[in-house]
Amino acid sequence: FQSYALFPHMSVAENVAFPLEVRGVPKAERAARVAKALAAVRLEQFGDRRPAQMSGGQQQRVALARAMVFEPPIVLLDEPLGALDKALREEMQFEIRDIHQRLGVTMMYVTHDQAEALTLSDRIAVFEGGLIRQLATPRAIYDNPANAFVAGFVGENNRLPGKVVSRDGNEAHVALDCGMEVVARAAEALEPGARCLVTIRPERVAVAPIPASELGEGAMSAILREAIFQGDHVRLKLALGDGGEVLAKRPVSGSALPEPGSLASVAWEAGHALAFAA
Repeated sequence: FQSYALFPHMSVAENVAFPLEVRGVPKAERAARVAKALAAVRLEQFGDRRPAQMSGGQQQRVALARAMVFEPPIVLLDEPLGALDKALREEMQFEIRDIHQRLGVTMMYVTHDQAEALTLSDRIAVFEGGLIRQLATPRAIYDNPANAFVAGFVGENNRLPGKVVSRDGNEAHVALDCGMEVVARAAEALEPGARCLVTIRPERVAVAPIPASELGEGAMSAILREAIFQGDHVRLKLALGDGGEVLAKRPVSGSALPEPGSLASVAWEAGHALAFAA
């Protein structure tokens, strides 16, 4: 889909009809199925145009209509939006999702863009080394990754190495290499003394410009290294203990950005942090 492979000398309708023509579908039936396919991608008024007269997003939809016009049991989309700019890519994500929901056809969508996968999918398969490491809903993949690779690959995640000190049911008490001690949900079988990796999503990290003792149980002292404004949120990079680092995301407020070098405290709920075997 990145090059669309539309025939420039054919109209939009002729491009969509091509798979039916090579399959010997009668002309009257071809016309009806082409009209239905173009309506599905909301291009029913553009059948007489040439591809060169269409925008990139419209050409994308023509290619999609052509792929679906002969009613295949499954449609494979391999990085279909990679060549589009950010705004058009986001628009086409919702277009493809809408088409999928309206037509009910099974779509297998290949992408390296995690946000795109989360937006479009009913189920996501995460591959590593040619093997499926997890197959689940987007929410399950994001909140309950099966292993450290999935946790690090899908979305942003802080990754803090350490050693298990003790276990209390499903909770693991972990001494981080940076000198701090945290509690995390054990995502795998972990015995005391085992090396592990604690992961916590940046949006789950609470940050406050107050001493750790005032923030509550489990709070840790930190030093702000960087504060970056990114429109709807601020990214905070904080130094933690001896060589540790944690990233946090906070919604934009009316106050000024904190100054690098200022003291802060960080904390998170134990259930939001996951401990994996290292």
